[in-house]
Amino acid sequence: MAQHIGIVACSAEGAALCYRTICVEGATLMGRQHAHPEVSMHTPSLADYVVHLDRNDWPAVGELMLASAHKLAKMGADFLICPDNTIHQALPHVLPKSPLPWLHIAEVAAQHAVERGYRRIGITGTKWLVDSEVYPEKFAARGLQYVKPSAAERDECNRIIMDELVCSQFTPAGIAYFQQVIARMKDQGCDAVVLGCTEIPLIINDRNSPLPTLDSTRLLARAALKRAVESRAKAA
Repeated sequence: MAQHIGIVACSAEGAALCYRTICVEGATLMGRQHAHPEVSMHTPSLADYVVHLDRNDWPAVGELMLASAHKLAKMGADFLICPDNTIHQALPHVLPKSPLPWLHIAEVAAQHAVERGYRRIGITGTKWLVDSEVYPEKFAARGLQYVKPSAAERDECNRIIMDELVCSQFTPAGIAYFQQVIARMKDQGCDAVVLGCTEIPLIINDRNSPLPTLDSTRLLARAALKRAVESRAKAA
């Protein structure tokens, strides 16, 4: 059997997209219609996460993630993914205590960028994410350059994400603003953009983006699928 995927969720829309991708695309890898690995997901209240994010209290964010991790381990999960870029900042507090191994969303995106031959990547996401080293660290390890939004762009992107996207509000104005930010990154020499919030792929994709996109949500889901299914092949 394929390994059991555990999803440590934070915001609903991004987690739902990740879950749907695993379930819908599983059949192709598993060679049988409607087939996908077993999946379990745990989601505390987003409000509980936001309280700690506003305080930059990453150990407390990590404790929420660990609580989900332990519940998913009891459900039988074999490994964990988190379809939320921002809270990956807490992983250094999580990994030493985690009952299960994790896939890292930025490592998955960075590896995909290398495979596609990209060299200079724009980073979009929440203000917390863009201010962090989550993507710069993983990009630098693979020799990738990166560009971050300006301070004003970070604030407005954060507002769109937290006030609109996570609340299932997708507006023409929000789409246009992200397109504007990505177009400026293209002018700065970027050859791709990472959609570093798991809700951004709900409004931006390769069809409407000024740059090719690294869809962190779907890339993570596909990496989890590959790991789960390959484990079955190795066991056989």
